[in-house]
Amino acid sequence: MIVLWLTLVTMTAEIFAGYIFNSMALLADGWHMGSHAAALGIATFAYAYARRHAENSTYTFGTGKVGDLAAFSSALLLIIIAVIMAFESSVRLLNPVEISYSEALWVAAIGLAVNLVSAWILKDDHTHLYEDELHQATNADDHHAHDHGHDHGHDHHHQDHNMRAAYVHVLTDALTSVLAIAALAAGLLWGLAWMDAAMGIIGAVIIAQWAWKLIATTGRILLDATPSGDTTTAVRRAIEAESDNRLADLHIWRIGPGHLAAVLTVVTHEPRTPAHYKALLANIPCLSHVTVEVELCCEEQRAA
Repeated sequence: MIVLWLTLVTMTAEIFAGYIFNSMALLADGWHMGSHAAALGIATFAYAYARRHAENSTYTFGTGKVGDLAAFSSALLLIIIAVIMAFESSVRLLNPVEISYSEALWVAAIGLAVNLVSAWILKDDHTHLYEDELHQATNADDHHAHDHGHDHGHDHHHQDHNMRAAYVHVLTDALTSVLAIAALAAGLLWGLAWMDAAMGIIGAVIIAQWAWKLIATTGRILLDATPSGDTTTAVRRAIEAESDNRLADLHIWRIGPGHLAAVLTVVTHEPRTPAHYKALLANIPCLSHVTVEVELCCEEQRAA
């Protein structure tokens, strides 16, 4: 919320200054910040929604994926921003405008300072926000009495992609501010008006790359892709290392930051209770919701 309000205030100042000083760079940066304010609003809404509905039984595995959905939406918005920036920069390259460089530089510098402060706030509070979101957004799992409380460690399954999306938006704001300052300085010192448009195109390409990586990551999560081969291998080894156990079926997917669900079918000649097989998986990080089906191996399978 702090970063959202900082962004809104700075956006208003840059747009106002852009009109006064006839600076397309400031106008572009201001409206760019406006789009990021919308993305930060999405991120804020995601946390509020996840907390509000954490105990809603409609969500089978809790609301842990709300943040990933918000991050995916923010990444799409980033792509749109990159396309608009590239288009506007191309138009500006063909049709340069006169800019009040000195005044615009001061405003751009203030915008950069605000962006850096915002990035520091998000980075500094990442751990606290992650822990709170993790606890609130997956409360529904507790009502199913599944093995919680493992020492999960901090690996890629713990990433809060909603926070990451907000952080990337702020970083792209800082990037566009740096590029705007460089372009304005080049225009003031050496009369290189075309630098403004060139920097806009470079910034658009970088933003698009960041957004695409975020889309690829969150898209896999929303489609319930297997998180990693390492986790699948660890589960298979833990089960099959005992007796003559064999995994006939295995599905693993992420249900929220720091939480994975697994459904597996164990075929064995010496069946044990599901709790026994869950205990074999106790040391595998992030497995919070485990469902085990146990099937007795038939004599034909033994002979084979």
